[in-house]
Amino acid sequence: MRGLIEKFWVIALVCALAGCATHKPVPDSVALADVTRFSTGKPGEVLPGSWQPWTLSKLKKSTAYRMVQDDGKTVISARADASASGLIHPLANLDPNAYGELSWRWKVEDLIKGADNTRGNREDSPVRLVVTFAGDMEKLDFGEKMFFSQVKAMTGQQMPYATLMYIWENRAKKDLVIANGHTGRIKMVVAESGRDKVGRWQEVRRNLVEDYKRAFGEEPGAITAIGIMTDTDNTGEKVHAWYGDISLHKHVE
Repeated sequence: MRGLIEKFWVIALVCALAGCATHKPVPDSVALADVTRFSTGKPGEVLPGSWQPWTLSKLKKSTAYRMVQDDGKTVISARADASASGLIHPLANLDPNAYGELSWRWKVEDLIKGADNTRGNREDSPVRLVVTFAGDMEKLDFGEKMFFSQVKAMTGQQMPYATLMYIWENRAKKDLVIANGHTGRIKMVVAESGRDKVGRWQEVRRNLVEDYKRAFGEEPGAITAIGIMTDTDNTGEKVHAWYGDISLHKHVE
């Protein structure tokens, strides 16, 4: 069992977002319509609001996250060195039909030369933005129910019904949806690709509802958490990236 969760690191990731990681309860101050902005914090190691660190495994090296000043604002610096861990922000079942527009800022110093997210053994990204969703577990087919049961047996916690990961890919076409090799309930969306925008702050805006429907073929359930992760555990390389504020917005009719 332990070897399985080490091999399938993504299981640990989504379980951490669902509550498998040890973290404090969601405070009453969590904003239903937004995520705590990094820019509200101060440079240093203290995370603002409901942001919390999480690890994938005690056997994996953790990526180093720190609040720093860049571009005139407080942002998150992420340095990975053959490592994988992230930060999570719980949300109290936010309705995606009310707040289905997602925006964020990120910057990468360079790409990960050996990364290829279409191959499980090269699945690394200099930046990831992860969103988890609730849903009706009874709708899952037999194979998925067995997989979810296996994860619960390993972790003691239930996997999220569905997980979207926005990534920066080396070559894969922008907007491509990449399926996870072990479960159909985790999908990666290529939000940026190639080297053209390396070294510069980029603002990304996505229609979360449309991306979800394209990835999973159904309407999304409640949004339960937001996460970020910079990982190089599969390729063993080094990378430096930054994350700015992440926001959820009301749909504009």
